[in-house]
Amino acid sequence: MKLRPLADRVLLKQEKAESKTASGIILPEAAQEKTQTAKVEAVGPGTDKEKITVKVGDRVMYDKYSGTQVKIDGEEFLIVKNSDIIAVIEA
Repeated sequence: MKLRPLADRVLLKQEKAESKTASGIILPEAAQEKTQTAKVEAVGPGTDKEKITVKVGDRVMYDKYSGTQVKIDGEEFLIVKNSDIIAVIEA
């Protein structure tokens, strides 16, 4: 299935949380904090008031409690407003 966001929405694929601490302690999944970093998978066309500022393939940071989680073909994604994206991560 393919999902195309509308208006000023962006489809993100969240990155996996670290399962090990810096000192080597393995964390159970319940104790892992979700990251607020993701890869942009699809973008909407934008609106007159809100232009899309990211492109497919960008790594971004987003507000912690933003977006709607969706499951597509067994994979979890997040749909957020463009304004909920707070930074683009440049490598």
